[in-house]
Amino acid sequence: MSVAETQAFYGRWARAYDWLCRLLPGLGGLRGAAADALALSPGDTVVDLGCGTGANLPHLRERVGSGGRVVGVDLTPGMLAEAERRVEREGWENVHLVRGDAANPPVDDVDAVLGSFVVGMLDDPASAVERWTDCLNPDGRVAVLEAGRSNHGVASGLNRAFDAFVAAGAPGDRGDASGRDDSPSRRLDANIDAARDALAANTELTRDERRVGGFVRVVAGRSTV
Repeated sequence: MSVAETQAFYGRWARAYDWLCRLLPGLGGLRGAAADALALSPGDTVVDLGCGTGANLPHLRERVGSGGRVVGVDLTPGMLAEAERRVEREGWENVHLVRGDAANPPVDDVDAVLGSFVVGMLDDPASAVERWTDCLNPDGRVAVLEAGRSNHGVASGLNRAFDAFVAAGAPGDRGDASGRDDSPSRRLDANIDAARDALAANTELTRDERRVGGFVRVVAGRSTV
């Protein structure tokens, strides 16, 4: 998908995004688990790539404390506007928002990077994750939180529902929802696998797990450079 398509799609949904996310039970806990996977310490600088309306920001800020820094990066002005309203409402002086592309983060020398529900939108997730690791300080960490098809045998019916959900929500995509190799959900899985493999190649994996019946993946790694 093009940058313009991505911006237009998420710009239209910016105001409804938080409301829709609240309909998904346990999502806040999953965001917290991804933040935990970064093993943040007070005073750290952490970057939230594809920050959207800022749903991850309170989890990250809680872990770095008032002496740390949280940087939210997103490509869509509408999403960033909603995130800015959240930051101003909460009075978070150590949370900063930047317009930028998760594939080429406009940051450097940070302690941690979180990419949640973003690698599915990247044209080349492996290269993007490699760039994320290049942004890290020594002993820095990267975590990826994503939803994909379940690998549990009993989830075949739910996988079909997931296929339809992904096909309906994919920006600029009217692909087949049948779960075939070229369907949006299969391409999403391929992107998640590519991101995981890139993280394994460029860091020491510290977490690689599936949750929520196998539909949610949390992968994290620590820089060894």
